[in-house]
Formats: sequence, C-alpha cells, structure tokens
Amino acid sequence: MSAAAPPDLATVVDTFRRIPHCQLLDMRMIAIAPGCGTALIPYRPALVANVRTGVIHGGVITTLLDTLSGIVVMTTVPAGTPLATLDLRIDYLHPATPGSDIRGRVECYKTTPNIAFVRGVAFHTDEADPIAHCAGTFMLGAMGFRPPTAADEAPAPGNDRPGGQPC
Repeated sequence: MSAAAPPDLATVVDTFRRIPHCQLLDMRMIAIAPGCGTALIPYRPALVANVRTGVIHGGVITTLLDTLSGIVVMTTVPAGTPLATLDLRIDYLHPATPGSDIRGRVECYKTTPNIAFVRGVAFHTDEADPIAHCAGTFMLGAMGFRPPTAADEAPAPGNDRPGGQPC
C-alpha cells in the first residue's frame, strides 16, 4: 500500500485484546498473519438468543466477523492507519449448533489507498461447513478507529497465541 512502517503483529493482537466487546464476549485470537486471521468465541449460555433452542444470537456472529475483519485489515496497512467498516454483508447459512464454540476466519484480499476488501466465514470446526460468510469493505485513513502503533505503548500481557500459526 505504501512505504510507511508495516504493522507489528504483537501490537495488532494487543489492540484486539483491549477492545471491550472482545473482552465481554471472551473473543480469542487463534492465529494472525499479514492478511488473514482466525478467532474464536466460546459458547456461553449468556450469548443465546432463544433459551428454548440454545442457539447463539446472530449479533455475536456478526460481531466476530466484523471485529476480526478490522483486525485483519490492520495487518495489511501501515501501522496506525485509521479504519472504519464501510460495508459488511453477512449471509447466515444455518443456525449455530447449541453448545459449540464459534470460529471465524477472515482474509483481506485487496487494499487500495482508500479501501480494504475482506471476506470470511464463521464455522464450528469445519470451515467447509460455514454457519455464515461475510464480504466487506473498510475505509482507510478516515476518522475511524486508529490502532495504536508500537511506539504508543507496550503490549499488555495476555494468553492469545498468534505465533506463527497459519490462518
């Protein structure tokens, strides 16, 4: 995109961990690499939309895919680039299985100077059997969320394991 400083993945993961709704949902980063990421939300009864069926609320899945999309975009643009969700389409393919954790995998497949393009899926254990899929665009450089740069502060301790795992 530009010759500016590339993002520091540890800072991106730390940004993810500090987002209040990620903490509230116990959202966990499983893997992160430039242009892709995988995260998980553990099943909890507090996230259920209908107590009779035990199915997780669709908003939880939307939050997982939107948040993960933004984090993945951060891995593809210069450190500290402000960004905001411009458009996000979620197609729900079937209800989540009660009692099962939900994973999301997102890739940023193109960036321009002003827009980043993402696609992804939410699933339980098999990405080939998605609960939902998404396609979205993120505005870059506007008055959106600005992740901290490595110079802003040191990462907080945590238990995320982004390591060198593939997304």
